[in-house]
Amino acid sequence: MRVGQAAAGGSLSDVECVRAPAKDLDEESAGWLRRLGADGGERQAAERELHARLVRIALAEIRRRSARTPVTGQELEDVAYQSAADAMLAILAKLGDFRGESRFTTWAYRFVILEVSSKLGRHYWRNPPVALDAGQWERLPDRLGIDPERHAESAGILAEVRRVVDEELTSHQRRIFVAIVVDGIPLDALAAELGLRRNAIYKVIFDARRKIRRALVANGYLEEPGWEQR
Repeated sequence: MRVGQAAAGGSLSDVECVRAPAKDLDEESAGWLRRLGADGGERQAAERELHARLVRIALAEIRRRSARTPVTGQELEDVAYQSAADAMLAILAKLGDFRGESRFTTWAYRFVILEVSSKLGRHYWRNPPVALDAGQWERLPDRLGIDPERHAESAGILAEVRRVVDEELTSHQRRIFVAIVVDGIPLDALAAELGLRRNAIYKVIFDARRKIRRALVANGYLEEPGWEQR
């Protein structure tokens, strides 16, 4: 049996469901809460329907990220079912947290997308790519969005960037900047490895790029603002 099919084929009645108040909920969301909080066949049918939707969302999310993940073929489908199964458990356990600020399905889909992100991140480290060479640093101006017309100055730009990375970034900023911008490690993979949220990594990268930009401007390598936000 494929991982996750238990959620589709049988009831998760051992998972305690806490009903959210039905007040002010849209009709569809109220229906989901009523059915998932019911007994017997009605709840099982709702679980099967929700699980099928979660699998579809997980598959779509994995395919959307396919260019940045080594997961393919049957393994991709397995990750989708695992994500859907784990999301189901979390959703049923947290029904009481649903307050109707969005549709129930929108709220539920967030769980499976987070599961996909986490699982793809962990998967990357099972077979990480061979360490990248110094040539990655030479391509850094492109990755930072510096105008190709300025590439004649790339040696000086690169030297200044490396100086800032080595001397001005904190060790935390340096580790994340090099991993994401230089080595090209997928954000989800780094988030899983470091136990950080995606937004926290985005913030570190933004701050690191801002420091680098300041140095490039101060030394006459850059005049126009904004590349650190690209």
